[in-house]
Amino acid sequence: MNKENEETINNNTSPDDAGENESTPSAEGSAAGTSMAGLAEAYEKVLAEKKDLQDRLLRSQAELDNFRKRTQKEKEEIRQHAAENLIRSLLPTLDGFERALQHRDESVPEAFFKGLELIYRELREVLNRAGLVAVETEGQMFDPYLHQAVETVDAPGHKENEIVEEMQRGYKLKSKLLRPAIVKVAMGGKD
Repeated sequence: MNKENEETINNNTSPDDAGENESTPSAEGSAAGTSMAGLAEAYEKVLAEKKDLQDRLLRSQAELDNFRKRTQKEKEEIRQHAAENLIRSLLPTLDGFERALQHRDESVPEAFFKGLELIYRELREVLNRAGLVAVETEGQMFDPYLHQAVETVDAPGHKENEIVEEMQRGYKLKSKLLRPAIVKVAMGGKD
């Protein structure tokens, strides 16, 4: 039986089949090599695409963050500009209250002036909370960034360029000058 089995096996495998069986492993090896090279190339391509997408995502997120910051800053500037214009338009009213309180008329009842003082104080408090600050002039040296000189006067006892008199109060809103103080400045005084 052994011989018969060998013959059956030999008969079932023809020389052509034996050639196919021998070439199949090498064909599979070369196909696998080509397939592996293709996979490696595809993998590199996917990695590059992933990196590109991550880079685009980061750029988009940065652009969005910059946009948010820019719009927030613009909103704040608009708010501040609106407040600045409102406060600037109230300054003549503040000046009017100050003049009215400085020049009291004896024929007007004292209660009227007390009411004016109350309104003036409340207005000043509201403006101070908004950041309005008066520019210092008394005893100060003339500063062209804060003061506007309308007259120079001979003032014994004052240093040269020392402010002698405030004609109109100046104001700053936080750190920005809204209106310079209008002043008289000493000339040729003591050094």
